[in-house]
Amino acid sequence: MAAEPAARGAGEPAGDLAGDPFEALGDANRREILSLLGRGDKSVREIADALPISRPAVSRHLRLLKRAGLVAEEPRGTSRIYRLQEEGVHAVQAYLERVWGAAAARFRLLAENTVTESTGPESTGPESTGPEAGERGARP
Repeated sequence: MAAEPAARGAGEPAGDLAGDPFEALGDANRREILSLLGRGDKSVREIADALPISRPAVSRHLRLLKRAGLVAEEPRGTSRIYRLQEEGVHAVQAYLERVWGAAAARFRLLAENTVTESTGPESTGPESTGPEAGERGARP
């Protein structure tokens, strides 16, 4: 008989995705935690005070962010202080640049080389409603 999967806490993903930074970024509370930590190191209490969730929920989110390599913790007395883990954040950034960098360059080239129908000073565009707009091209 196969072993039952271990129970997981609320807000934690199923399976092996716990270490996936993109899975970690999929939750609005975790993104907000990263935003708070982007402004400086914080304790669980400081993070929980800034969010509409409980301290235990913040701790679960922080544990997942830590497994994903996005935050690091440092014990200070009886508290644990959390900070952004630069290597994890840089890894996500590098991945996005690698995947979307070429696409962004193609979009930019397309936008820079797109010719509009009329760009002259006399043209008022397709939204013209004056008599001249209706007369243009009306005569053979």
